Amino acid sequence: MNDSQKATLPFSEAVRVWVRVALHSFGGPAGQIAVMHKILVEEKKWISESRFLHALNYCMLLPGPEAQQLATYIGWLLHKTKGGLVAGLLFILPGFISILILSILYAYFQDVTIVQGIFFGIKPAVLAIVVGAVIKIGKRALKNVLMYAIAAAAFLSIFFLQIDFPYIVIAAAFIGLLGGIYLPDYFRSTGQTTDQDTDEDRYLQSAPPTWWRLTRTVLVCALIWAIPFALILIFQADKVFLEEASFFSKTAVVTFGGAYAALAYMAQKAVETYGWLKPGEMLDGLGMAETTPGPLIQVVQFVGFMGAFRLATSMDPLIAAILGSIIVTWVTFAPCFLFIFSGAPYIEYLRGNKHLSSALSGITAAVVGVILNLGIWFSINTLFTRVSDFNIGIISFSMPEIASVQWGMLAVAGLAFLLYFKFKWSMMKTILACVVAGIGYQFLLA
Repeated sequence: MNDSQKATLPFSEAVRVWVRVALHSFGGPAGQIAVMHKILVEEKKWISESRFLHALNYCMLLPGPEAQQLATYIGWLLHKTKGGLVAGLLFILPGFISILILSILYAYFQDVTIVQGIFFGIKPAVLAIVVGAVIKIGKRALKNVLMYAIAAAAFLSIFFLQIDFPYIVIAAAFIGLLGGIYLPDYFRSTGQTTDQDTDEDRYLQSAPPTWWRLTRTVLVCALIWAIPFALILIFQADKVFLEEASFFSKTAVVTFGGAYAALAYMAQKAVETYGWLKPGEMLDGLGMAETTPGPLIQVVQFVGFMGAFRLATSMDPLIAAILGSIIVTWVTFAPCFLFIFSGAPYIEYLRGNKHLSSALSGITAAVVGVILNLGIWFSINTLFTRVSDFNIGIISFSMPEIASVQWGMLAVAGLAFLLYFKFKWSMMKTILACVVAGIGYQFLLA
């Protein structure tokens, strides 16, 4: 079926469905991808299983939030550029509004006992969710001993050797590429497709990639990405805005594996280098992102809000904080549209390419090790008040001081793991139960 024979899906109907997807996009990338699969593949039958997985594998390769990029990709397949813009922007909007409201409450009422209790309960609940993410992605990605070896090597590289994410991802892609050539049975991806369309793909559109289209797309997206920098320089805004725009622009292109993979790096820079956050506050921000719709990387909005709230001196703190939220959200998500609009035509053209599929398999396995590193980092910094750095040669890692364990936090973490894993409570119910426990604990201490 060629594009001239494609059926036409009303754009207004697609917009309504993307609103529905956005409002139900809780539960991190695994939950968000499951929602899109249920609505778009199973219910609406707008895209086939194989095309859905092919798009997902490409988004897993990219830096940034894979679920938001997947929505943008499928929106682009359905209605080209306007479809990708609507799907991608609607995916962001509910979370942006929710986190903005929560950030305002956090900035002004952080010292109130009930607010302290809320975030005391959220932190250990997030630990259970991160562990759940490792298990879910691991089951999907680690199908044989070589995949486990790649995941283990990724974890050891980032936890003990402090190797940056991009290098780990590049190495994993290279291993996957070679593995697909010499050990194809070990690197066969479930997302590999053929070039044959099915009836479910009757609405999907594609066009042969051209250098002119690629050049135009890159230039337009780059100009849009640069708008905040131009405005900051024109109006000579506070230094914090330029620092935030620069840092999160860089972070946006190295956050392979989604938000989980980049949080440790982001938290360290935000606390130690720039002073935007206090120690432990990144977990509070992640709790906001976990409990609101939208991608987890939206936690950057909380970081930008608090940094501008504290450090901008030329305007009202609240106005500065809202501007900081907008700036970091803009520079974080602008590259996502660039990656999809420039790369998707080529990925569609390469559907069924075995080398691309095996490289994606290696990357997905490495992401499991990176997320495991995050789980351990969060556990150390949540359950203990004092952490020491241990260095010997090229090995460097953090060690908690056992005497500094927070017994109340440990108890709530135990509750979270019990509810989430033993009783199979949903993410939202688990977090709410832990919030109630955290509030109760804080009132006992008050």
